[in-house]
Amino acid sequence: MKNEKPMRVLQVLTVMDKGGAEVMVMNYYRALDRTKYQFDFLVHRQVRGRFDDEIESMGGRIFRAMPIRPGNYLRYFLFLNDFFSRHAQEFIAVHAHIGENSYFCLRCAHKYGIANTMLTSHTANTKFDFKRPFRWFARQFDGNYVKHRLACGEEAGVFLFGRKPFVVLKNAIPTERYTFNLKIRNEFRAMKNWGRTSVIIGHVGRIGHPKNHRFLVEVFREFHRLVPDSILVLVGDGEDRNKIEDLVLSYNLQDYVKFEGVQDNVSDYLQAFDVFVFPSLFEGLPVSVIEAQAAGLHCFLSDTIDKETDITGDVSFLSLQLSAKQWAESIISTLPYDRSNNESKIIEAGYDVKTNLNQLLALYLN
Repeated sequence: MKNEKPMRVLQVLTVMDKGGAEVMVMNYYRALDRTKYQFDFLVHRQVRGRFDDEIESMGGRIFRAMPIRPGNYLRYFLFLNDFFSRHAQEFIAVHAHIGENSYFCLRCAHKYGIANTMLTSHTANTKFDFKRPFRWFARQFDGNYVKHRLACGEEAGVFLFGRKPFVVLKNAIPTERYTFNLKIRNEFRAMKNWGRTSVIIGHVGRIGHPKNHRFLVEVFREFHRLVPDSILVLVGDGEDRNKIEDLVLSYNLQDYVKFEGVQDNVSDYLQAFDVFVFPSLFEGLPVSVIEAQAAGLHCFLSDTIDKETDITGDVSFLSLQLSAKQWAESIISTLPYDRSNNESKIIEAGYDVKTNLNQLLALYLN
C-alpha cells in the first residue's frame, strides 16, 4: 500500500525562539504523530531561531518573510501573495500567533482558498505603546477570514477579539517533564554550584519591557538584604539584557544574579528554584508560570496577569503599586515552602499537551 503524505499545517510566528507562543507550538509539534500531521512555519526574521534545527530534524519547513513594519507593508503584502499563490494547496490549515498582524496573513491565505484559518491571542496588553496605531491598522484587515478565534485565556481573548466569540485553548505542557523531582533538583543544583544556596528566586522569560525585570531586580535587592544567602536566576534573553546587567552592577549584586540566557532544559532550572517571581506589566496566560506550578513552585505574580493562571492554589497575585520591599516580605512569609507533586492538578485543569492536542487537531481537520 502506498504511504500517504502527512497533512500539513502552517504555523505563523515572528521567530522560533523561546517565547511563550513558540514554546506552546513546539510542545504540540513534539507530541504530533508526524506520520499523519506536519507543521511548517512562516516566520518574520531572516536569522535562525533556537528551534529551527529541531523543526527541520522533525520534517518541518521554515519559510522566511521580512519583519512586519510600516515601511515594509507593501513588500510584505506582495510576499504573501506570492507565497500563498505557490503554497496554499499544501496546507489544510493556517494557524497564526502574531496578534493583530495575523490578519494580513490570514486574509491572504483565505484569498488563495485556505478556508480553515485560525488565530490565537497570547497576550492581554492593556497598556498604551507606540505600536498602537499600527495595531489599529492591522485590525482593519479583520474581515471574515478567521474561522477559529482562540485564546490562551479569557483576558487575552477579549483583548484581541473584543466582543467576537472565541474559544479558550489552554497553554498545554508535557506535564511529566516538569513534575517535581528531588533527585534532579539536587543533582542540578550541585552541578551549578548552587547546592548550598538557601533560597533561589527564579524567573523564566524574555528580558524585555513587558516582563518588568527592573522591578524584579529591585525585589531581589530587598530580598537579599533580608536573606543574604540567596541568588536570583534569570533564564532567558532579550533586548533589555544589557540594561538589566547594568542595573545589577549598580546595586553591586553581580555575584548574586545569574544571567543564564536561553536554555533548552528549563525543567531542570524549575526543579532547582525555591520560588518563582513574575512581575510582568502585562501578560496573557504565560506558559512559564504553568510550568513552574507543575514543578511544585509557589509563584508570585503581578495582579496584571490573568487570574486563570492560578491552577494549583500555589499562586500569590501582588500589585505593582506595592514596593519592592513589600514584595520581598511577601515572598519571605511563605518560606520554607514544601514542594508537592502537582501532575494531577495540571492534567485535571486541562493543561496537559496530550489531551489538548486532540482538541487542536479537531480544529485543523474541521
